Amino acid sequence: MTKRKITLDDIPNAIGTIVGTSDWRVITQEMIDKFADATDDHQWIHCDPERAEKETPFGSTIAHGFLTLSMLSTLTYEALPELEGATMGINYGFDKIRFMAPVRSGAKVRAVFKLQDADIRPSGRVLSTYEVTLEIDGSLKPAFTATWLTLAVIEQAD
Repeated sequence: MTKRKITLDDIPNAIGTIVGTSDWRVITQEMIDKFADATDDHQWIHCDPERAEKETPFGSTIAHGFLTLSMLSTLTYEALPELEGATMGINYGFDKIRFMAPVRSGAKVRAVFKLQDADIRPSGRVLSTYEVTLEIDGSLKPAFTATWLTLAVIEQAD
């Protein structure tokens, strides 16, 4: 599959539009357990399926909010068009994150990226602001909404 491309000249017309939607991804208990190991957050609502089924309103374990947020890195690669001339992309941070619904183990999620703004700088960098929604298959509420800033470094002509 050939990745879609976008040029610097295309960016102004893309502002205010959905520029990418990822494929659905299953959040497995194995992913949740590995994230718990990586972050040392083994709270039982994430890691004890039997207890979570009996003692939570969710009926199962749920993913860590930061696990779902960290999925944006990989979902970006499959959803967003490649910026022509970009040599690297950098996570610049978030202006706002709101966790709205739990992601149960076994649920499918996908990210929808709307380009809110873009600052094309003379330095050869593009600061993009995305409104990102992580949807949960079959849920009226998303897992989260976020305002995410990324920085693309553009190759400079000599």
